[in-house]
Amino acid sequence: MKSWVAALGLTGVGFFISACIIGGLLGGIWLDNKLNTGPVFLITGLILGIALAFFGVYNMVKPILDNMRKGEKES
Repeated sequence: MKSWVAALGLTGVGFFISACIIGGLLGGIWLDNKLNTGPVFLITGLILGIALAFFGVYNMVKPILDNMRKGEKES
């Protein structure tokens, strides 16, 4: 696999990370305002957003790394 193909496969990673974290924060703020709670859901949303981002990035990067390793073994 060429390095530029791997780079193209990773272009959406930054967007995915920011979307997960911002989505968790906005969802937490919205729930806190609806339920008149403190920053409970804000913190929960942040933690869930970070966890989702980590899991998603892992699943995005793992096949690319596996293909790169497989290509090195064949050479």
